[in-house]
Amino acid sequence: MTETFDPRALAARLHSLHQDARQEATSTFALPADLHQAMEAQNFLAAAEGISSNAWKVTVSPQGQAVAAPLHPYAEAVSGADIAWYPGLKFETEIAVRLGKDLPIRAGTAYSRAEVVEAISSVYLGAELLVSAIKESGAVSFLLFVADRLGNSGYVLGPQVEKSAVDTAGGTPLKVTHAGCIIYDGPAQHPKGDVLTWLIDYANDGLRPETSLKAGALITTGTLSGAIELTEPGAIDILFGDVRLSFSVSKS
Repeated sequence: MTETFDPRALAARLHSLHQDARQEATSTFALPADLHQAMEAQNFLAAAEGISSNAWKVTVSPQGQAVAAPLHPYAEAVSGADIAWYPGLKFETEIAVRLGKDLPIRAGTAYSRAEVVEAISSVYLGAELLVSAIKESGAVSFLLFVADRLGNSGYVLGPQVEKSAVDTAGGTPLKVTHAGCIIYDGPAQHPKGDVLTWLIDYANDGLRPETSLKAGALITTGTLSGAIELTEPGAIDILFGDVRLSFSVSKS
């Protein structure tokens, strides 16, 4: 696209597409040129959606740049969570952590894994829902995907688990049913092996906002089940070891 990039206009278009449950090809968008422009658009999108939860997802771009996006809508399963279902909606089982103290940006020595673990006050089982307004998600322009909140379309926080789950999640028996059908049954597996890999990368990223990774923030850490498309609405039941998380996805 040749037009001048306008982060507010991109955010408005993404917001409209989400409201209409529609997707468009990457080639139809004016693309952010760098992470700063992508985050500007993401911030405008978050404002348009009225996001107030202090809950975030972290990942790394294909070039190794750590990135984050707010989770929305955010629900806690204890209150009977129900997330909107849309065609193309995907599901991921995840581990989430809540920070008990700040991890400020610092120069020089990188945060070690032990330091990040020490800053975590509690650990939870969670579920992320994903559907992007971009047909190719981040496959063509990862920066455009960053602007679209990394494809997040909902998050359900489940029960608290032992803090040691950040060390032992990989290999834990995981069974997921949706609308009465088993959609995952096997060991939990994170793409990087260690569920904290992307959080540690983000903690050590000097380009992240000064306001990020403050005490009280909830951060989800990446899929343990792969991304599974939910072809219809229905109840979801997750059994991770002996911990259960149940919620529904329903037509809005």
